[in-house]
Amino acid sequence: MLIQFVNPLNSSPLAFPILECIHIVGFAVSIGTIAIVDFRLLNLGLWRQTPAQLAKDTSLWTIFGLAIMIFSGLMLYSSDPDMYYLNWAFLLKMLFLVLAITFNYTIHRRVVASGASTGRTKLVACVSLLLWMCVVFGGIFIGFLNPTLDLNKV
Repeated sequence: MLIQFVNPLNSSPLAFPILECIHIVGFAVSIGTIAIVDFRLLNLGLWRQTPAQLAKDTSLWTIFGLAIMIFSGLMLYSSDPDMYYLNWAFLLKMLFLVLAITFNYTIHRRVVASGASTGRTKLVACVSLLLWMCVVFGGIFIGFLNPTLDLNKV
């Protein structure tokens, strides 16, 4: 006996767009809080607090945003897995997401906590911002690319 499950995202015209908005809010919160620290590392404002203080003050918001983003992203992925895993933009987004999260919780965190030299902090901030921008642009381009990864042509 074959049991088919209907994904609720595919049965309602509003479910997917609402979940996508939640996904974007999660991105905005997590990347926004990380960018605040990065801008401080670049000396572009918030001079009253050190980067370490800002990172501590925003850490719960960052984790909250990441949790919302990842959970909602998994739900969005479940709506049409074939479309996503065959899409170059999605694959690049996932690559950059893993790199950005790993970078944020390793090198970025150490540099922020140590108060390293200005050249090093600026480099770390720029790399962090670049990685997160790649994640965002990867997400934007998912909708513009049809499944383009044809494994039969490889």
